[in-house]
Order: sequence, then structure tokens, then C-alpha cells
Amino acid sequence: MVKLHIKKGDESRFLYETTVDIPIDDLMKDAVAIYNGQLKVERICADMDFLAKHGTMLPPNMVGLTDDQIVDLKLKDEWADKCVPSGGFVENKDQLGRRNGNAPNEKMAEVLTKTMQEAKDMVSKKLAKQGVCMTQAKVKEAIDILRGAVMIVYPMNLPPHDPIRMEFENTEDLEGTQVCY
Repeated sequence: MVKLHIKKGDESRFLYETTVDIPIDDLMKDAVAIYNGQLKVERICADMDFLAKHGTMLPPNMVGLTDDQIVDLKLKDEWADKCVPSGGFVENKDQLGRRNGNAPNEKMAEVLTKTMQEAKDMVSKKLAKQGVCMTQAKVKEAIDILRGAVMIVYPMNLPPHDPIRMEFENTEDLEGTQVCY
């Protein structure tokens, strides 16, 4: 067995355990899938933090508009009535104008917050320092528990334009997120 220390620059990302017999193409595919999975968990958790604080994403034609502009343009968030969190919601306006302001109640927000921390810990870069190897199965498990928490709080699912749902369905738009060297 061989342990590879996967880094990005000087930053440790994860340890990967393999054999010397594995074809390089297979090794690269697996390592890239794990790395991309870690990034996916980070993106989902970042958006879930906003979900817990401000509710679901507004439709694209309403994002960034003021309340007055929404009224003047006679726009309506058709998904606001369909995507009500379990246990009801509390109003918490999103100052960025991206989310509808119908945040889950404190108990449901806590479900999201605790699950986010658990998922982050499962794929943390700190595991490399502790000598723990990362696998695609661990990354998948982290994504699955995030999906489960969202389904507990939003059993009817999130709107199709919500970035969290798009991440779970692998329809997210990652254009402009690539790092070029």
C-alpha cells in the first residue's frame, strides 16, 4: 500500500491510499473525483448557511431587485408558497437580495447547521494532518447527509433554480469557478 499526499500548492487537501499496481489514469480519475467532491461539499455548505438564515433562492428574474422594483415589475416568487420549511418559517430578509427571507425556524435551521458541520468534518483538509485517508465513499456520504438534512427541512424539495438543488442534481453552473495557472 502507498499513501499519496494530495496538495493544491502548499495546502494539503487529502491523503489517498492506493497500490503501486493501479493504472495512472484510474488513480487520477479517483483523486480528481475526491477533490471535486470536497469542493462540492464546501459549495453546498456555503449555500446551506444562507438557506438556514434566509430561506430558498429567489427566481433568477428577481435576484438583486429591491422590494419596490419587484412590486413595480409585478414579479412573484411562485416557489415561496410551494417550498415552506417544515415547522414554518421566520422572516429574515436577505440583504443581498438573493433569497426569499423565509428562513426555517430555529429547530430546523439547527438541523441544517449541525449537518453542515458534520459533512465538513467528514471531508476536512485537516484529516490529512491526522493521517486519515479520503475516499469517494466518504465524500458521497457527506453529500448524502447534506441532501438528507435538506429533505428533512424542505420535504417538497427546493426550487429548481436553487444552487443547493442544482448541486445535488449535478446541474450546477460552475463557469468562471475554474482556477487557471
